Amino acid sequence: MSGWIIALISGALMSVQGVFNTQVTKASSIWIASAFVQFTALLVCLAAWACTDRSSLMTVFQVKPKYMLLGGAIGAFITYTVIKSMDLLGPAKAAMLIVIAQLFIAYLIELFGAFGVEREPLVMRKVVGMAVAIVGVILFKWD
Repeated sequence: MSGWIIALISGALMSVQGVFNTQVTKASSIWIASAFVQFTALLVCLAAWACTDRSSLMTVFQVKPKYMLLGGAIGAFITYTVIKSMDLLGPAKAAMLIVIAQLFIAYLIELFGAFGVEREPLVMRKVVGMAVAIVGVILFKWD
């Protein structure tokens, strides 16, 4: 149950953050806003690390394969694309499309066992669920 609650909080925070970041972009530029977001995230993470586990910062480089270290770089583009999509589509439409894209790609990762994730079989119930989500976006967008 705690996983569900944490996931719901994550989704809510992502939507609020997207709106905040879009407003910051209007006062600066998209790359300045993205850099500020990443910098403040760094500060919060370092403060949390200093107050909690204090494990060695260098252990992160033990990850295999090394391309897994690109998560932060991907994060910069996530920030950019969330800001842009919310600016162009509005928070609700952007969030729906973002969530559907996340769900679709996450399911493909599971189906193919990509990036070291345990491979899962194709389940029609999940395919139907994805189709229902896509129909939901179409209905939501329908003006």
